[in-house]
Amino acid sequence: MVIRDLLSLCEVVKGKDNKAVIASNIMYVVGQYSRFLRAHWKFLKTVVHKLFEFMHETHPGVQDMACDTFLKIVKKCNRRFVIAQVGESEPFVSELLSSLTTIVGDLEPHQIHTFYETVGTMIQSESDAQKRGEYLQRLMALPNQKWGEIIGQARHSADILKDPDVIRTVLNILQTNTRVATSLGTNFLSQISLIYLDMLNVYRMYSELVSSSIANGGPYASRTSLVKLLRSVKREILKLIETFLDKAENQPHIGKQFVPPMMDQVLGDYARNVPDARESEVLSLFATIINKYKVVMQDEVLLIFEAVFQCTLEMITKNFEDYPEHRLKFFSLLRAIATFCFRALIQLSSEQLKLVMDSVIWAFRHTERNIAETGLILLLEMLKNFQKSDICNQFYRTYFLQIEQEVFAVLTDTFHKPGFKLHVLVLQHLFSLVESDSLTEPLWDAATVPHSYPNNAAFIREYTIKLLSSSFPNMTTTEVTQFVNGLYETRSDAGRFKNNIRDFLVQSKEFSAQDNKDLYAEEAAAQMERERQRMLSIPGLIAPSEIQDDMVDS
Repeated sequence: MVIRDLLSLCEVVKGKDNKAVIASNIMYVVGQYSRFLRAHWKFLKTVVHKLFEFMHETHPGVQDMACDTFLKIVKKCNRRFVIAQVGESEPFVSELLSSLTTIVGDLEPHQIHTFYETVGTMIQSESDAQKRGEYLQRLMALPNQKWGEIIGQARHSADILKDPDVIRTVLNILQTNTRVATSLGTNFLSQISLIYLDMLNVYRMYSELVSSSIANGGPYASRTSLVKLLRSVKREILKLIETFLDKAENQPHIGKQFVPPMMDQVLGDYARNVPDARESEVLSLFATIINKYKVVMQDEVLLIFEAVFQCTLEMITKNFEDYPEHRLKFFSLLRAIATFCFRALIQLSSEQLKLVMDSVIWAFRHTERNIAETGLILLLEMLKNFQKSDICNQFYRTYFLQIEQEVFAVLTDTFHKPGFKLHVLVLQHLFSLVESDSLTEPLWDAATVPHSYPNNAAFIREYTIKLLSSSFPNMTTTEVTQFVNGLYETRSDAGRFKNNIRDFLVQSKEFSAQDNKDLYAEEAAAQMERERQRMLSIPGLIAPSEIQDDMVDS
């Protein structure tokens, strides 16, 4: 009834502004009731055709909302569009593909991308592989035709690819592909295979253009509109490959088909480039590949390491500000390697491993919260993996004291309070480790330590007391000793261990006059979740739009 009234109102009122307000009302309401739409095909079809009308309405905001609402509806009703409905000769998706150019004729490029993702979502719900392939071919016909023309001309003269308008067209085609890959996942394989090698050649060529521009024009050259445009294409190519590999199912043959061709084109290019021309997306792409194919990528890790490690560290460790994107993605890549290809880390030389550990310590000392957090999570995973490895004694003898000292430094400096939970977990691991059977050799160096200790726990107890006593001269040795003894006594009880550390921090002068809510963040989050669950159990207390609708059409 509401929709019917709004539709008739739309016919009656005058003025574009009024019509636009009613149009946005219609789109909002239809987007909220997917279950009703699934149950009434004729109504759903009318709604979608109305959205197509709104896609030609140039009043600000109407086209955007029409495309977004179309995507929202299709995500919840996708199956309805690929089955032939009663009294209709073909499924709606086929009818739509026949009039595709007319529907998107007045849309801006970013709206067309959303539209293509929506149609991709429809195609994904088609269970017949042959029909799915045919629909995808029809959907991508226009971008593929344009792509074919550009690549064909480039084979005669590569200079065509330097034309700014051509670069924009290439970027647009790639963005369309990325959005369809988002919704199709594995089923996008036939399309990406079609353009993959040409895409890598475009990447190489644009990379050489960017490098020569920056090498000749200095750092300011990276800010020129042409260089920015060329880099946008490079990034979009990396994003398209990453999106496809991330969304595709974990099938080794896909990895074998796509990873080897880009080892030199992408990785080698990163290593050879000047720092300002290196794309941070290369790091996230290889992190995605390792997270996806895990141990299968073991042999490639050393190549990845050689190509990106040293040169990226030189970029990011000069200060805490430059190359922010590279920082985070670099540690995400390192974390993927540590989690799934740990054997590759063990095979590193001691100098390379020192580089890794120094970079992890550098990360968790960072004042940028997400970098510090990534560094701490990575450190925890590495500590656990090294404990299980056959070089456990060797690793901990080299790094135990340095890690303990650095973690206590960030724990007690008041700048890193958001990392409190992870600092506690690292310390808990270390203090549990010295009391475990994992370490079979002493952690102290007999050549530099004047006397021996009955065991590692006694040595670390004395070392920690000295470390903290020198850092907190305002605290008595008895207070510090009591705290360190407490670390050993509570090591197997996470809650008591954390409280012991929190009490120590609040006791110390640095924290006594500060706002310490970050030290209690974990408990506060748990309390909020309990409150939300209580509200969810009382009907009507939380609005339906705030509750995640997990229902999709099946």
